[in-house]
Amino acid sequence: MRAVVCKEFGPPEKLVIEELEDPTAGPGQIVIDTKAVAVSFPEALMIEDKYQFKAQPPFVPGGEVAGLVSQVGEGVEGFSVGDRVLGANGVTGGFAEKVLAHAAAARKLPDGLDFDQAAGLQYSYGTGWYALKHRGALQAGETLLVLGAAGNVGLAAVELGKVLGARVIAAASTAEKRALCIERGADDVIDYTSEDLKLRTKELTGGAGADVIYDAVGGDHSEAALRATAWGGRFLVIGFTAGIPRIPLNLTLLKSCQIVGVFFGALVAKDPALHASIHEDLMELVGSGQLNPYVSKRYSLEEAPQALRDLQERRATGKLIVAP
Repeated sequence: MRAVVCKEFGPPEKLVIEELEDPTAGPGQIVIDTKAVAVSFPEALMIEDKYQFKAQPPFVPGGEVAGLVSQVGEGVEGFSVGDRVLGANGVTGGFAEKVLAHAAAARKLPDGLDFDQAAGLQYSYGTGWYALKHRGALQAGETLLVLGAAGNVGLAAVELGKVLGARVIAAASTAEKRALCIERGADDVIDYTSEDLKLRTKELTGGAGADVIYDAVGGDHSEAALRATAWGGRFLVIGFTAGIPRIPLNLTLLKSCQIVGVFFGALVAKDPALHASIHEDLMELVGSGQLNPYVSKRYSLEEAPQALRDLQERRATGKLIVAP
């Protein structure tokens, strides 16, 4: 099989295409013929040895894949060759024509969900559902402010916020990205490259601030967003594409608000029952038409380095897919 291989840490341009042996399903495993794999920020960090989970070269980056089961290992129940599935191996193994996956971490796809939409569903929408529903307790009628709202994780939060009945304010850096946020359901937008994030959020909320902040960006924007939090609000820490911020904790006292960590990647080990229920919720939302995951661009396997570069340089909107 062909695969994208990280032979040494560095930028995406150091990745190479190699022929590797086809994987064989062992006990409790399945082999998936890859139809689509999502491009996510953890992979962009991992190839440069900047992610909290480490992989030693050589390794194949790429996590959540969608495809067809081609082998079923000993002891695996509930899967057959030809099944349409979503599988995950953390953030490695995905950028390849075939992927070895643990059957326990795989899920069958409903008929109405295509491979491109399914790939990365757990990473982006799973993170958003866990964050907004279970960690942030977002309620209908509350206001949600999403930073980095046009990206894969941010746009999922915009859509899920509307599903939960919230008023959604989307902060994004370009007119094109803000237009996409409106198209996908945002009620208001903020250009945080030219507008004061705190002041504009206060203006849009009649001085009250946002009840829930969804921060997948970090960096200099986090403190401004925290200052825009409403009394008793929840500030959800999702990720740090712009760097890890230093937050003055006196702000939490002044607003009687919470800073809440969201680590969906650890949930499968820490609370597998909740992880499974989130997957079921997402499948139901997609199957009912309440969610329609947005894919902005597809890349071939050879173009995977360019996909990661586009992600790193924030040219991407919505979901990017590598289709082997």
